[in-house]
Amino acid sequence: MKRGIAYAALAGAVWGLAIVVPSLLPEFSPLMLSCARFSLYGAFSLLLAAPQARELLQRLTWNDAALLVKLALTGNLIYFMLLASAIQWAGVASTALIVGLLPLTITLAGRGDADALPLRRLRWPLLLVFAGICCINLDTLLTAQSDSLELGQRALGLLCAFGALLCWTWFATDNARYLKGSRFNSSQWSTLWGITTGLMSALVWLLADGLALPGTQVEAGEQRWMLFWGLSLSSAVLGSWFGNRMWNASTRRLPLTLSGQLIVFETLFALLYGFISLKHLPSLLQSSAALLLLAGVLWAARRHLPQPH
Repeated sequence: MKRGIAYAALAGAVWGLAIVVPSLLPEFSPLMLSCARFSLYGAFSLLLAAPQARELLQRLTWNDAALLVKLALTGNLIYFMLLASAIQWAGVASTALIVGLLPLTITLAGRGDADALPLRRLRWPLLLVFAGICCINLDTLLTAQSDSLELGQRALGLLCAFGALLCWTWFATDNARYLKGSRFNSSQWSTLWGITTGLMSALVWLLADGLALPGTQVEAGEQRWMLFWGLSLSSAVLGSWFGNRMWNASTRRLPLTLSGQLIVFETLFALLYGFISLKHLPSLLQSSAALLLLAGVLWAARRHLPQPH
């Protein structure tokens, strides 16, 4: 169990870096941000899979392939497009308020699994996690500057945030249940998942560019394009391949009622990176949020330990 928690923390550490990319590249559309990141993720995964390609293909079934397509859409391509759209249209504060509910929705989705704890035993840890999420979003709302986003655009952004929440809850549940009895190890499954995601992203990008859809044409200087590709490559290797591999290793070892709450590591590391970049200490509300989140997760982990007879 300790290794599973450590793997989840590593996943959160790199996801916390990747989640800031849409706010750093506002002139690039969610479609371009998503397709570039995941096409590079697919290319990197394909290189890693080359030495064992024949073995992986022989073990892959049609059911596996169908699940990989579903996971590629819900956990990567559609999720990141919705997340980037929500950040750019509704703002970071509103998006964080909604997507921050992932620890609760994933835990609730896994409540019926054989290795799940009854929710009554997790109600207090879950309450601490929820209180921490509220503190984070309250601080964000209080410190956010007023903007001129139109009502319709903001409403569309909020719908995207709810869609992202639904996508990743669905993904985390299906992926965790499959990995419990999978014929592939965490690294192999992450690689196959990456190849599938990359192929779908490249096809979507080619189709969108061929149809000249909005968001496929960007006017930006050379330095901004270099930053775009540099951040996309970093997100692909660290945020996608390495992060997904660590998350797979974690969910293989832990019940959903615990692994769902460990997604808070992404929030905690995103806060940490923000403090480092801004060169200031956290406020009282931010410190309280971090302590509540950590306390809730540690309490939940303790509840999952075998009880002495």
